[in-house]
Amino acid sequence: MCCTAGSLRKRDSQRAQEAVLNLQLRPRTVKLHTLKGLVTCFLPSGPERRGAGIAAAMEQASERRTASALFAGFRALGLFSNDIPHVVRFSALKRRFYVTTCVGKSFHTYDVQKLSLVAVSNSVPQDICCMAADGRLVFAAYGNVFSAFARNKEIVHTFKGHKAEIHLLQPFGDHIISVDTDSILIIWHIYSEEEYLQLTFDKTVFKISAILHPSTYLNKILLGSEQGSLQLWNVKSNKLLYTFPGWKVGVTALQQAPAVDVVAIGLMSGQVIIHNIKFNETLMKFRQDWGPITSISFRTDGHPVMAAGSPCGHIGLWDLEDKRLINQMRNAHSTAIAGLTFLHREPLLVTNGGDNALRIWIFDGPTGEGRLLRFRMGHSAPLTSIRYYGQNGQQILSASQDGTLQSFSTVHEKFNKSLGHGLINKKRVKRKGLQNTMSVRLPPITKFAAEEARESDWDGIIACHQGKLSCSTWNYQKSTIGAYFLKPKELKKDDITATAVDITSCGNFAVIGLSSGTVDVYNMQSGIHRGSFGKDQAHKGSIRGVSVDGLNQLTVTTGSEGLLKFWNFKSKSLIHSVGLSSSPNIMLLHRDSGILGLALDDFSISVLDIETRKIVREFSGHQGQINDMAFSPDGRWLISAAMDCSVRTWDLPSGCLIDCFLLDSAPLNVSMSPTGDFLATSHVDHLGIYLWSNISLYSVVSLRPLPTDYVPSVVMLPGTCQTQDVEVSEETVEPSDEMIEYDSPEQLDEQLVTLSLLPESRWKNLLNLDVIKKKNKPREPPKVPRSAPFFIPTIPGLVPRYAAPEQNNDPQQSKVVNLGVLAQKSDFCLKLEEGLVNNKYDMALNLLKELGPSGIETELRSLSPDCGGSIEVMQSFLKMIGMMLDRKRDFELAQAYLALFLKLHLKMLPSEPILLEEITNLSSQVEENWIHLQSLFNQSMCILNYLKSALL
Repeated sequence: MCCTAGSLRKRDSQRAQEAVLNLQLRPRTVKLHTLKGLVTCFLPSGPERRGAGIAAAMEQASERRTASALFAGFRALGLFSNDIPHVVRFSALKRRFYVTTCVGKSFHTYDVQKLSLVAVSNSVPQDICCMAADGRLVFAAYGNVFSAFARNKEIVHTFKGHKAEIHLLQPFGDHIISVDTDSILIIWHIYSEEEYLQLTFDKTVFKISAILHPSTYLNKILLGSEQGSLQLWNVKSNKLLYTFPGWKVGVTALQQAPAVDVVAIGLMSGQVIIHNIKFNETLMKFRQDWGPITSISFRTDGHPVMAAGSPCGHIGLWDLEDKRLINQMRNAHSTAIAGLTFLHREPLLVTNGGDNALRIWIFDGPTGEGRLLRFRMGHSAPLTSIRYYGQNGQQILSASQDGTLQSFSTVHEKFNKSLGHGLINKKRVKRKGLQNTMSVRLPPITKFAAEEARESDWDGIIACHQGKLSCSTWNYQKSTIGAYFLKPKELKKDDITATAVDITSCGNFAVIGLSSGTVDVYNMQSGIHRGSFGKDQAHKGSIRGVSVDGLNQLTVTTGSEGLLKFWNFKSKSLIHSVGLSSSPNIMLLHRDSGILGLALDDFSISVLDIETRKIVREFSGHQGQINDMAFSPDGRWLISAAMDCSVRTWDLPSGCLIDCFLLDSAPLNVSMSPTGDFLATSHVDHLGIYLWSNISLYSVVSLRPLPTDYVPSVVMLPGTCQTQDVEVSEETVEPSDEMIEYDSPEQLDEQLVTLSLLPESRWKNLLNLDVIKKKNKPREPPKVPRSAPFFIPTIPGLVPRYAAPEQNNDPQQSKVVNLGVLAQKSDFCLKLEEGLVNNKYDMALNLLKELGPSGIETELRSLSPDCGGSIEVMQSFLKMIGMMLDRKRDFELAQAYLALFLKLHLKMLPSEPILLEEITNLSSQVEENWIHLQSLFNQSMCILNYLKSALL
């Protein structure tokens, strides 16, 4: 806003001249920060009042917002297979085999040649319970519904009709057979989705447990039951052809043998019966001692070998010619063998199990035993700890209850790698060649710390194990356990364990906290003990957390007794101690900002500044034990996960909760990417790592504090593929609360100064138009445009306009010229004259807003009697300015218009008593408004200078 203030006050001048000169505001430029034309300062001298419209909009938005505003489910990592048998398909077009495995609500398709991921299907509403496939489609059942997927991804057909859960599917040409747990068998036509035939069995007499379509048996299917009997049906004529009495043991698997009429029958007793169904004759029997038969497959590459899976993860191989067991593949999987399939005319065996592993075995040795060729493997037990590794945000290290340490890539699965199991004595295992390493494996990793600064020189990962005193080191580049086990030599008690670890940012030192209260420092290169904090012990209770700052100057430790201690890293001396309100559970340091987060046993969170060593923020709201915390890369957010199944995001600068959402499974670990694009979580009884994308990176997010009575909604965990978009009707679409479009009223409050929405070019340079015109004067005189014909009628006024032709319908109209139309008065002057009568100046102000700077100057010049105006019109203009100042609207326009008016008509104002009175009133108004604004500006500048210079 450009205004002028005159300091010219002559002692001997008259009262009129003083009033006129005082109207000119001080010569200073003030920029008011506006939001849609609203000044950010408040005029009332009482308490500051916020706009009621903004508060109402925020309240309505908080009511609509239930899900997470910051994080959206992206996908899951580390999931490859579950306990649903896989499906093998052969593509005649590409002449390749493909294997499909189930991973919850979707399935993966892998190319067998390289075991690379080809496609991920769209998610279904429930977990998949069984799968089947033919040459074109993949069928997946979920609940009492099953769907057909084309191109390994899209649902093209859906079949509904069962009332119980489907557990068997069998493709049958252009038809497909489905069987539910109530032993109701339905045959469907695939492309019309119509029901062809339905068979109902009494599940107390014949509960279907296996189904098979024997080769060359047209329109016939073989059904196995849990009671042990088998039935052969003709589905076209709907007739039972034959009933096999069985072996009084439940049937678990049926598999077609390479020979016609021969079927392998797997039983609950562990027997495999090779039976000729044409003559009802048993050809041979095999038996395994590992429990029921889970799956059966035959080699078709010239070797008469049959493989059978077991619930123990072992695979038995039998020679069908010699009728003997030729080999055992023990511990092929750590859980039951869900499915095994020999590829057609290939010495390759594909297996999968509930241990989240898909493996391909090749039989190229002389003994007939298969060796592992390719595999895709994740964790087989729930995760214990996850952390991002490196600064690019592309690798996530995860430890699991299965004792392994693995790295998962957020870019592509081919970059995944496993660091393996921790072994107590790796050299002894290599020397003796132990096949069963279960006895020498280390317990699961509970906590670990990693640093990539010196990963190419020595080990860069330190981990503590469940119930173990010694901490193991790991090498990420070599993908193996390191050479050292770090533990104090003088401690020989069995009840002391390592509870907390940290590694310095330089990668040279590891800090280990023990349950006895001791905190030790070790050299990562040599494994040598470099000292301890404190004389005997650092804390009286168990160590709950250790952290080292980014410059290796300060070490922070906390113990179960409720103390937080600051130590000098080099001298190991105590610097400061802080008492906590409750025993700490987790400690996390953001090294870049020096902010320390503490999760306490009373479900609260305390945030400290390690420079001032004072608590700067305290958060409460969790209703369960806090399991893990993570800082955003810039240190503005603290994300916490607790046993109340909630993930909360706290904004540290404002000290408010800005986001919260619930999950159906309690989160155990959270880790924020160093680039800030993803949040990784792990959950109770889940084997995968779940990624949540940061919405604030690619869309506008309103980070408003959540109300105290905010009730979050449950968000489903993301799958391996994004959830299929669901069309929502227009009636059910609710407005998003991410960023509510707030329409500002013309004036929030009568006591607030409100600016117009006009651009600065309309009013800022009104006082400098003569200078601007001189600078913009053309070098050559403008060419006179071709004059219009004299006979074209025009409308009189300052702006010449052509008159529209009028139809003269009255032939007797007088031809005498009306001299009143020759008066040169603009619309603005006419509206000002009307304002003197009705005291309304809105129309006149709107006309002035539409004009440019030159037009405004012309209109104000024409107000004087010398230019066609009058004293009354000038009085009306001053009253219009007074109305604008009273309303406190269009504040900058009123100042600019008044300044230009004074510049043009200053000399004649003292000589007119009417104008003098109006000027006196305006002088008091402007002075009062400016004094209050100036006090607010000075207050704001004082606070700003204090914040810039003071150390808070």
